[in-house]
Amino acid sequence: MRSKKNIVWLKRDLRTQDHLPFQEAEKAAEDYLIIYLFEPSLLAHPDTSLRHLQFVYHSIFDLNAQLDPFHRKVHIFHAEAEEVFDYLTTQFAISTVFSYQESGIMKTWKRDKNVAKHLACRGIEWQEFQQNGVQRGIKNRENWDTNWYSQAHQPIIKNTFSISQNLEFAYPFSLPETLENQLKDYPIHFQKPGEKMAWKYLISFCQERGKDYSRFISKPKESRKSCGRLSPYLAWGNLSIKQVYQFVKNHPNYSKYGRGFNGLLIRLKWHCHFIQKFENECEYETLCVNRAYEKLIYTNNETHIKAWKEGRTGFPLVDACMRCVNTTGWLNFRMRAMLVSVLCHHFDCHWRTGVYHLAQQFLDYEPGIHYTQFQMQAGTTGVNTVRMYNPVKQSQDHDPEGIFIKEWVPELNDVPKEFIHEPWKMSILDRELLGIEIDYPAPIVDLAASGKVARTKLWGHRKNQDVKTENQRIIKLHTRNNTFKKK
Repeated sequence: MRSKKNIVWLKRDLRTQDHLPFQEAEKAAEDYLIIYLFEPSLLAHPDTSLRHLQFVYHSIFDLNAQLDPFHRKVHIFHAEAEEVFDYLTTQFAISTVFSYQESGIMKTWKRDKNVAKHLACRGIEWQEFQQNGVQRGIKNRENWDTNWYSQAHQPIIKNTFSISQNLEFAYPFSLPETLENQLKDYPIHFQKPGEKMAWKYLISFCQERGKDYSRFISKPKESRKSCGRLSPYLAWGNLSIKQVYQFVKNHPNYSKYGRGFNGLLIRLKWHCHFIQKFENECEYETLCVNRAYEKLIYTNNETHIKAWKEGRTGFPLVDACMRCVNTTGWLNFRMRAMLVSVLCHHFDCHWRTGVYHLAQQFLDYEPGIHYTQFQMQAGTTGVNTVRMYNPVKQSQDHDPEGIFIKEWVPELNDVPKEFIHEPWKMSILDRELLGIEIDYPAPIVDLAASGKVARTKLWGHRKNQDVKTENQRIIKLHTRNNTFKKK
């Protein structure tokens, strides 16, 4: 006779606290199993990279260490969701599956719809809970801000765990040995995963690092310390938005570092605002936010795209930023925006040519933020101001001494700061007098000329009637409550 069990299905919520599915599973009469799925179809999707999987894998290890005293653990499956639930229903009499809703890509949305049908046919209830103030099925943003703040101020769930009687059970779908060995080998250049490490970052931000948040937020080097650096932990759910919001808001240093702390708090709401956009239209992964921008034509020069991905464009700050994010998985917001702007505007490449590359590089990859922000910087929303970043000016403004550049582009170590932002302006005589040789490419485009072409194309297209018609649809669906904003 099959024993009665419930299931807690973890996705982007790899924590033990402020966790509603765990709380509801503990309230139920039946004991429960905790599962995480490494689904082959998602592992093969072009937005996924090994670093994401490693972060998840080690976050699960952290979870299991905390759950071990209760004889509980996260059971890892390497199989598609329907296969896993098919198997579990043959082994156990499952009453309920508990999970958070996932505002993911189209592939996960379709999977969830299939799983819902699959479970319903077997008489299994699936309780899905909203997460971080993101609402499913809304038709507009009326009162969204009010509801978000209400959610952010709800009491933190203090999860407790009962002792399970059945920790181990045999099941197929284990991770392939080669893959598991790769997952175990976590690179030292990345932020360490897990709930405990997430709290260390949050505490250190409030104790000391956050005092310079606003001052250094745009600086590629200084921001690596002064920014919250919480994004990977929010993306994979080691922390909830509510936990961060209340911890920062109620910290004793809030009165002392109010400007920086408030800067972080408002970005928590922006975080959810963009995920809400994606929750409403996950087609943004592959289609322009404003569908009329599908008509724009780009040159999509493969040589330029390759140079951009490898950090060999001849623009020092662009190359430093790309090499940095390729190696460490993190970059501040302004530099991310610059990378996208340069690719789409100055190099005249469609946003789709680079969107998966950066998705793979960002350790904090969050679909709802990634695709909406990428398109905003690419200028394909129709409703946002087109931002065209000049990489030389960004370099001069935010890395004036070239310290960040030289850290990531060592070919330029001997270049004096007078030339570090535009090394191509060094004449042969300059190099001879300084006694230096540079193995670094010349810029792959002329900034002035490429910028002029891009501005003409983008601003001209905004006048298109199809763009204006689409704008009205976008504004109706995604614009937040103006009455609330005025208050």
